[in-house]
Amino acid sequence: MKFGTSGLRGLVTDLQGHASALYSTAFARHLLHTGLAKAGDRIFVAGDYRPSSPDIVATCIGALARAGLQPVDCGAIPTPALAYYAMSKECASLMVTGSHIPADRNGIKFYRPDGEIDKTDELAITRIAADIGDTITDLTPGEAPNEKHHAVALFLSRNSALLPAGALSGLKIGVYQHSTVARDSLHDVIAGYGAEVVALGRSDHFIPVDTEAVSAQTIEFLRGWAAEHALDAIVSADGDGDRPLVADEGGTPLRGDLLGLIVARFLRAKVVVTPVTSNSGIEAAGSYRVTRTKVGSPFVIEGMNKAVAAGDMAVMGFEANGGVLTQSAFALSNGTLGSLPTRDSFLPILATLFLVKQQGKPLSAITADFRLPVAAADRLEDFAVETSTALMAHLRATPENLAAFLKPLGVVSSISDIDGLRVTLADCSIVHLRPSGNAPEMRCYVEAKDETAASSLLDKSLSLVRDWAKAQ
Repeated sequence: MKFGTSGLRGLVTDLQGHASALYSTAFARHLLHTGLAKAGDRIFVAGDYRPSSPDIVATCIGALARAGLQPVDCGAIPTPALAYYAMSKECASLMVTGSHIPADRNGIKFYRPDGEIDKTDELAITRIAADIGDTITDLTPGEAPNEKHHAVALFLSRNSALLPAGALSGLKIGVYQHSTVARDSLHDVIAGYGAEVVALGRSDHFIPVDTEAVSAQTIEFLRGWAAEHALDAIVSADGDGDRPLVADEGGTPLRGDLLGLIVARFLRAKVVVTPVTSNSGIEAAGSYRVTRTKVGSPFVIEGMNKAVAAGDMAVMGFEANGGVLTQSAFALSNGTLGSLPTRDSFLPILATLFLVKQQGKPLSAITADFRLPVAAADRLEDFAVETSTALMAHLRATPENLAAFLKPLGVVSSISDIDGLRVTLADCSIVHLRPSGNAPEMRCYVEAKDETAASSLLDKSLSLVRDWAKAQ
């Protein structure tokens, strides 16, 4: 078990039982020790639809109760809905989810009363867990009062006030429901703004949907549905509903960083915090100031906190997966949007659909108007952590190693080592190699002059990684 870019992750076989009780206890003790909670305070717990989540939720509830807190069960709801509800009660929360990763894995996300934990909290929780170790022997599952209805209602009220009444009337929107906990709320919110909603692909078994590297099979589904139903757009989210998926009228997914840019313009943000993996054209696409960070919501939150501490207003962040975070309140035409410093899929989805309605033209044309550098991303799954670590060490060892590795792609012009290796080549194209922080995967992000060049560069880059691994 280890903390990755967002929360604790591991194999279900490792997380069930002792580990989930251990880290829940460590989180409770951290809250009590730091004064973020006191004995008897409520703590809200929810989970996603993967098969292992209900069992892990029950174990966490039992452990939290034995640690001196009062758990409240919120059922299966989106992560941003849980965080928003708990924050409204000035209470901590815990979400059992593996997000977009396969069902044989799961995880836990932790939230303080003021929002998502940061890296300092992660280190403290890890230390406490190490100190407790095998002294945790009571793994009895617990039960708690259920407040799912109240949590969902509050989140729906937030999103139902985001746009003017009837803002999406005349649009026909598909909602790919699969197994995301956001599926019903997305349907209800979009329909509430007057759009005709078509429910698509609802599943009783868990389907991992990665919004940052949409699978070929998912794209095939999206394109088929778009043609069959003559849709203006298709929307969805990952397993726990904090990463959006938006596809245009032809079923082609939009990149998450473009969704973040759309939100920045919608909110008239003054400061935007985003990881180094987001499109290099973000800086020139708006009148805001941009801060680049390592990949992961804790780093984005850290950047937003620094901006607020420096006196900045209208501060938001987003990741390349499309999840949007707000650290400030934002004035809208029909009210004020309160802060929600954790990834949210609903805000970028609604802002994008509203833009389609406002401009009255296809989403693909709107996308083209942004004229961002063409970017693409993919990953090598089941890529051993040891192998990715060895590759990155080899590439960082000497400039000659990196130049030789990338020689089939071009000549190295400049390097950024903020998170992984992001290399600009002499022709201004970009190759960014980064081991995943959540799973045994090697991720690759590229930018090039056009879609054909980007696709080719991505394929060649991943082939170089495969070939290097085979040669070891």
